[in-house]
Amino acid sequence: MVMNRIIFAFAECGQVDKALLIFDQMKNLKSKPDVITYNTILRTLGKCGRIDEMLNEFVAMKEGGLIPDIVSYNTLITGLRKVGRLQSCLVFFREMCEREIEPDLRTYSALIDSFGKSGNIEESLRLFNEMKHRGICPSIHVYRSLISTLKKMGKLELAIAFSNEMKESISNHRGPNYNQQKNR
Repeated sequence: MVMNRIIFAFAECGQVDKALLIFDQMKNLKSKPDVITYNTILRTLGKCGRIDEMLNEFVAMKEGGLIPDIVSYNTLITGLRKVGRLQSCLVFFREMCEREIEPDLRTYSALIDSFGKSGNIEESLRLFNEMKHRGICPSIHVYRSLISTLKKMGKLELAIAFSNEMKESISNHRGPNYNQQKNR
């Protein structure tokens, strides 16, 4: 849709108010905003710290009969975590799960990193275990975030255990011939 591209272009150029103006005008046209349009607006508002406006647009999206997708929820969680509203992150995380939208690696990465940095390592570990239980393979970023937090909290044995797990995980993904190919 052309309107989505225009909104996205203005947002990417830092012209947030122009992107919002186009978005507001779009609501009055035959071409109504869709989930992609709203996700662009949510991302734009979250990126520039206009969190209350982002939340209002999310509510408007649902009131307009649109069903948020994984991108919508990940965008909300990312915006909220940047301003330290971690309990709100968990509220939307639970909502997405209740709506049977499966969290992905991006969802868990944002939550694990945020709770770790806030000092709530128990919540980070709970989310890490839940992620693995759901069959989502942790990224190096997730491992490094946990390891860093554990080291800062003086939990060195646990940090070493995660470091070893990360190394094992990496070698499993590369396959048995990785080192042979790398050395050629």
